[in-house]
Amino acid sequence: MKVAFLGLGAMGMDMAANLAKAGHAVVPWNRSRKTLAGFGDAPPPLAGSIAAAVRGAEAVISMLADDRAVEAVVADGLLEAMGPETVHVSMSSISVAAARRLAEAHAHRARAYVAAPVFGRPDLAASAKLWIAVAGDDASIARVRPLLQAMGRGVTELGPEPWHANLVKLGTNFAIASMLETFGEGCGLMRRAGIDPKRYVELVNDLFQSPVYASYGDMVAEGRYGPALFRAALGLKDMRLVLQAADEFGVPMPIASLAHDNLMTAVAKGPDDQDWTALARVAQERAGLD
Repeated sequence: MKVAFLGLGAMGMDMAANLAKAGHAVVPWNRSRKTLAGFGDAPPPLAGSIAAAVRGAEAVISMLADDRAVEAVVADGLLEAMGPETVHVSMSSISVAAARRLAEAHAHRARAYVAAPVFGRPDLAASAKLWIAVAGDDASIARVRPLLQAMGRGVTELGPEPWHANLVKLGTNFAIASMLETFGEGCGLMRRAGIDPKRYVELVNDLFQSPVYASYGDMVAEGRYGPALFRAALGLKDMRLVLQAADEFGVPMPIASLAHDNLMTAVAKGPDDQDWTALARVAQERAGLD
């Protein structure tokens, strides 16, 4: 399948490379010039424009940082360059409001649109072990399913409304942020009591048997807050979007407010390349721990 891939950041480069490894003809584009090291010895040429990347593609995948970046790409000629059978797969973590606007823009031009945000960090993107939440019409999902399978280890379908996938993604990141807060507070308590936080985290991991708990728990227990696998600034962005959705649907989310404020503290203090595990560092600093 010929695939235009828009956005070659920390996640996108390896996702695009995995599509190429699976035999798909990938035409990459990035707003800034990129060295396509992730593609190995024979990288494809980088398209000079969005239109050049998209023209003739059977699918367009966008993996961009935020609402503004995704909507800028759509406004910069993506819809005009798409063919009537082309499917746009937006894999970015964006707001519910932006997801609705994107769906409306595509529908207005009679172009297929699917939301498919991903769960996982760059190491999982590189090994094609992402989990993908997808929503959109059944026919469009069926057409792009081979692409999703080439980038991840599993796909969860969430119905015909694309924004549902985006809200589930935000809700899951809220759960991870909540976990980071509790790990930070728990490790702070252990440290104050003279107990090795690594032993505490080991026991928690034995009980929960979760690779997410194991990975993040080890980072918190060891005080590893960088370099970033998922930047604190992006975590803050997602908590802001969670609270926007909570406000829209009238759902009190006090823990989300706490996570948002603590991530804002972490981002304000820096450094810029800190992981969002810095949320746990803030929790321990409140206890007077370095």
